[in-house]
Amino acid sequence: MIFQRLKTGIEVSDTDFDTIYSDEIRSVSEIHFTPVEVARIAAAYLVDKPGAKVLDIGSGAGKFCMVGAACTDGFFTGVERRKSLFLLSQILSKSHSLGNTDFIHADITEIEFPAFNAIYFFNSFYENLFQREAIDDSVKLDRRSYAIYSQFVREQLCKMPVGTRLATYFSYLNEVPLSYKVQAIHFDDKLKLWEKTA
Repeated sequence: MIFQRLKTGIEVSDTDFDTIYSDEIRSVSEIHFTPVEVARIAAAYLVDKPGAKVLDIGSGAGKFCMVGAACTDGFFTGVERRKSLFLLSQILSKSHSLGNTDFIHADITEIEFPAFNAIYFFNSFYENLFQREAIDDSVKLDRRSYAIYSQFVREQLCKMPVGTRLATYFSYLNEVPLSYKVQAIHFDDKLKLWEKTA
């Protein structure tokens, strides 16, 4: 079982993990969903204490949250505005007995970050700039939304206390305030692990 292997530290490839998804979801996974090994490293960094609450911005089909939940003792909450992906994440987490996950069907601008201890951001807003690579056409995409969402995330990150951990993957870094300093870099600079220092 995939999640048992993750819990015991056995390597799981993305091809293996993605078998939990339909062909339609698998077809967009490589571009839109966090690779298993990236998720393991990011989750291990973000969960710096038992029960740490991690927010995943734009959780898609729930892959990061589910991998993190299996690999750590943190609690992972994914926010997703596509209802179909939100529902899929709920169903899969429940069917695989991942009790330390939660998924919210909402726009990210409805979420207050200080309710969480750490943040994960795999640039879920870039679809607004490169619409040809969109997951589907179920949500409105436009360049203005990219600016709005990035600014909102930046403002929320500014509200977080010193010591807050942040992981960004494939980010243009428009949303990261200067008060956050890089602590580690992985995967050819694609994954950056940050801490708020001021």
